[in-house]
Amino acid sequence: MPAYPETKLTKALRGGDFPVIVSLARHDLDLARAALGAGAFALKVHLNAYHRATGTTFGSYAQERPFFEKLATLDVPLLVMAGQENVPSAQEMDELADLGFEGFNVYISDMQPHLLQSKLRPMPALGEKNTDEELRKIRAIPGAMMEASVAAFADYGKPLNETDLARYSEITTKAGIPVIAPSQKNFTPEDMPKLKAAGIAAPLLGVIVTGTTPESMEAAVRLIVESARRSAR
Repeated sequence: MPAYPETKLTKALRGGDFPVIVSLARHDLDLARAALGAGAFALKVHLNAYHRATGTTFGSYAQERPFFEKLATLDVPLLVMAGQENVPSAQEMDELADLGFEGFNVYISDMQPHLLQSKLRPMPALGEKNTDEELRKIRAIPGAMMEASVAAFADYGKPLNETDLARYSEITTKAGIPVIAPSQKNFTPEDMPKLKAAGIAAPLLGVIVTGTTPESMEAAVRLIVESARRSAR
């Protein structure tokens, strides 16, 4: 397995800084700049995927590379959701690393062996129906961090509740590694201290929270970043 470097992002995740990560609703530099202008710490993009929350289809590495090259000029931590049935080749994973990407995720059920040989730190996702066995598989990957994508699709966009927080707390306790929580539920500024108390290392804000315009992105992310910074103290 590769030896993954400790970066500004991994140090923040391990150190309790509670950094806000933003997943872009579409591959648009104006959206990226709005997120960063509002205080986002890192950005996440997608490959080879149909994004259920937006209805957006993200293409292959070859198709998306021109955008990634532009995104890399922003000089911020970058993560990539690598795909579902289709994922980048070993060479493409190395090219992503050369562009400045530092981590990737797929659902643990979609993990392919060559992905774990790349330079990108694995951050596999635990899905709604995954069990402790899948969680143990993630824990067993050297250097891994984790995404807890455990909400039912029927519940997307609903308010975060105590059942969700209890599930996150159970996962973070069992995982023992940094766990990122994507906003499948409609995260609000008031939810940030609750997520932090549940052991979440970082919120990952997607379209349910950010909307699809630079204006909605800036407005939503700014308030959540302010709350997250207070929660990290």
